[in-house]
Amino acid sequence: MDQGGQPENLSTLLSDRVLVNGTVVPLTFTGDGKLRWTGKDQRCLTMEKEVLGFALEGTRIRVKYAVEKGDGICCLGNRGDLVRQSFVFEPLSDDSLRLWSQKLRDYIDSLGRPKRLLVFVNPYGGKKSATKIFSEDVKPYLEDADVQITVIETKHQLHAKEVAKTLDLSKYDGIVCVSGDGILVEVVNGLLEREDWAAAIKIPIGMVPAGTGNGMVKSLLDAVGQPCSTSNAILAVIRGHKCSLDVATILQGETRFFSVLMLAWGLIADIDIESEKYRWMGSARLDFYALQRLLHLRHYNGCVSFVPAPGFEDYGEPTGYHGEPTSEESPTEENSVKTQRHGYHGSDFKLENKHWRTISGPFISVWLHNVPWGSEDCMAAPKAKFSDGCLDLIMVRDSPKLPLLSLMSKMNDGSHVKSPHVTYIKVKAFVLEPGPRVEDPAKEGIIDSDGEVLARGKGTYKCDQKALMAYDKLQLTLDQEPTKEK
Repeated sequence: MDQGGQPENLSTLLSDRVLVNGTVVPLTFTGDGKLRWTGKDQRCLTMEKEVLGFALEGTRIRVKYAVEKGDGICCLGNRGDLVRQSFVFEPLSDDSLRLWSQKLRDYIDSLGRPKRLLVFVNPYGGKKSATKIFSEDVKPYLEDADVQITVIETKHQLHAKEVAKTLDLSKYDGIVCVSGDGILVEVVNGLLEREDWAAAIKIPIGMVPAGTGNGMVKSLLDAVGQPCSTSNAILAVIRGHKCSLDVATILQGETRFFSVLMLAWGLIADIDIESEKYRWMGSARLDFYALQRLLHLRHYNGCVSFVPAPGFEDYGEPTGYHGEPTSEESPTEENSVKTQRHGYHGSDFKLENKHWRTISGPFISVWLHNVPWGSEDCMAAPKAKFSDGCLDLIMVRDSPKLPLLSLMSKMNDGSHVKSPHVTYIKVKAFVLEPGPRVEDPAKEGIIDSDGEVLARGKGTYKCDQKALMAYDKLQLTLDQEPTKEK
């Protein structure tokens, strides 16, 4: 093996006879990262995929690994659930012990895994189980992998954002969010407001599902064929797996919000935000409140304009660029993301020279997605990609209640987009001009991004609370200068 480099693929790095459970057996370590032993409990472990780490215990070496339940283990569990195990062997000499330790360490180091992580734990999200998930399911994996961790429990909304804005990033190889999607969004917004944002946004960010929806981590794991579970998520972090992710800039006047997941207005936003009154129900609150909203369906006046991605130029009517959205209403200082001398100012997408199209309402729902899954059981945008420079726009302008119920019941596999009542297109840029409800013009709607309220119109749920933006025209553009997700 080249010292400090990746071993040659099929060469034998080390072959030896060692003591396992009182019996001398052959143990082989090959260049493709396979650790094989024979005997009564013979097995082959893959270093990159299964091995978490190893520890010296006197004259013995304990190799710690994770495998699917049922994989040689008499244990029941959901498909894809992992269980931590260990294999102990004793080299027959001090020289052999040193050699095995060195070869295992060199190989693991060559994989480029993180060694120092900052972990945000949100004890208030979802069913308020994040603290327990971290202590029982996440921390043991990180300890087995010999990862040094600094843990911060978020105390209030925007706490993670405040930390990310001032964090000494040189101390960490990555950030992990044991939470729902909200903490990820706070971290991304905090990093992008830094003076050194261009370097800061390159720090890998990992996700462990501990919220209500968990759409981002579901999308990440589903993309590599893994079920959405705590163990699969933290194992992906330990392995150091990464993919690029587009960042959307939502702009209204000087107020900016950076989105990584979605934007919704109409039915989906109403369900997401108004169902918070039933948060004690966990994720079931969404289904429960969706039925209520279907029975008392709302339609919203307004219009959307967009720059279509190639292949979607025939949707809508031709229009000119609407200009940068403005609002006379000033957002609160504590919540606003103002243009500053430093920090990321958003995409440099040239809006004026593009071929804009417009679709007018009324609308039942307008939904923009950056990733396929909106939650663990809702594939909102089945054709969405992480870094294709496009957002997936899903619109329902009108639909009878029974077909609407039918299409919403198909969101678990993405087949709802095949409904004749759904318009599904890819866009490069987007402008939303929201209006009042058709049935009650004195009342307006909610604009939701990544599970957070961007704007509350008149007569909406908690409309007395200040929001980040006004219920008015806003613009969204996409930048392929990626953040990283593990």
